[in-house]
Amino acid sequence: MKKQLTILHSNDIHGDFLPTVGEDKIEKGGLGRLSGYIKKVRSTEKNVIYLNAGDMFRGSVIDSEFRGLSTIELMNMLAPDASTVGNHEVDYGIAHLLFLERCARFPIINADLYITLNNARLFKPYINLEVGGMRVMVMGLLTEEVIASTKGEQVIGSYINVAEAAKEVGIIADNYRTKDTDIFILLTHIGIEKDRELAAMLNPDWGVDMIIGGHSHTFMDAPEFVNGIPIVQAGTGSGQIGRFDLEYDDELKKITRLKWELKPINTWTAPVDTLIGEMLTHYKSQTDAKYHRVVTNFARELTHPTRIQETEMGNLYADLLQEDSSFDIMFMGSGSIRKKAMGPIVEYQDMTENTPFDDVLWMLKVTGAELRHMIQFIMRDDAWEGHTEFYQYSKGVRIVYRKSTHTLEELSFRGKEVEDNDEFLIAMQNYHYNSFEEFFDVPFEPVKARMRPRVIATSVNNIVEEYFTTHQGLDAHVEGRIVILD
Repeated sequence: MKKQLTILHSNDIHGDFLPTVGEDKIEKGGLGRLSGYIKKVRSTEKNVIYLNAGDMFRGSVIDSEFRGLSTIELMNMLAPDASTVGNHEVDYGIAHLLFLERCARFPIINADLYITLNNARLFKPYINLEVGGMRVMVMGLLTEEVIASTKGEQVIGSYINVAEAAKEVGIIADNYRTKDTDIFILLTHIGIEKDRELAAMLNPDWGVDMIIGGHSHTFMDAPEFVNGIPIVQAGTGSGQIGRFDLEYDDELKKITRLKWELKPINTWTAPVDTLIGEMLTHYKSQTDAKYHRVVTNFARELTHPTRIQETEMGNLYADLLQEDSSFDIMFMGSGSIRKKAMGPIVEYQDMTENTPFDDVLWMLKVTGAELRHMIQFIMRDDAWEGHTEFYQYSKGVRIVYRKSTHTLEELSFRGKEVEDNDEFLIAMQNYHYNSFEEFFDVPFEPVKARMRPRVIATSVNNIVEEYFTTHQGLDAHVEGRIVILD
């Protein structure tokens, strides 16, 4: 007997709650239309499940103002059949995430976050969904980057590499996948590159039928098959949704037909769910008074089009954090800047949404040799896929790197080539400091022994807000601080 199943999936919504209207006057995205599309499909197709592959949180003041509680309430209205944990789900702390899980009226699954004292999992690792006489098993896996966010919570651990994650899939499959399991889905938040590695390591006997992923914000035209397993993502935000339409043969016990599309969410494809619209209006009315005030104006619109090159906003932020400071070089995480463009008028909402990961600023001392190794490591091949940490640097730094030969052709500071015995005071946010060895490939103990690292600011956004409110007409340009040669 052949059965039909539709699987809808989102990932990395990141607080993209409100619709946008382009030059074509078509309203795109927003949770109202996303929910409208899901409800439309649920009403027109017989067997439907909706999955979320993590990172519901961050990116919107509606999320940050209510520390994710507003997001959970909105997601409750979307009613996913299962959601996995993304790296930004832990931004408000593990304890707060567990509180939010109790507020969720949908299952949150994850197989690889555990308590280190007794190896007890924090979440149920999988869920069995019964739909149309089929049993669909969904297992959740998280990105290794969560380690950086939970360094201060020593009681929490995670499997940190793909091989260990693959082994965990085998453990779950051997223990909980039964003859009654028809379809086995991995709901991951590890990025497209790691999804490929994971798929290649999976034993066919474990019966994984597909990987629905997130984290790398990958827009796809078609599934990518590795080891016979289709891998998909639905980009980022609420402007689109992934859709599988498949046929399952109950006698052969396998999927016999599979079609996947990335469906746009807009005026023509999705009606508006008015209930979510009312909920958003409620939250927005509470944030507007606080967030719609002008903090500064730029000389023009400044941009941050990609994480893997020098940008105007990258220079602006690195410079303002370094100005009048006690350190030489600011390492500003490119991923800490979330907007592709901002200005010329900058409201408080713009400011907080652009740098939502407000945390402390650390200062530490490195040698020229260590600095050179750090830059060389940052520029490794994986960087150009956008899956590693990349940085913007304050004024005085010049980096010339040739990809084809993996050569750092120039590393200078204030016009002088960096020598091995030079010493530099550098600064970085807490997230990067906590993963210093992982992100920079430099042993931490010699750095710590050279000078005790210390917190020099308790809030990056406090510095940004004060600078913005006391400076008008701000401008920044790409100056050749980072030059990448082919």
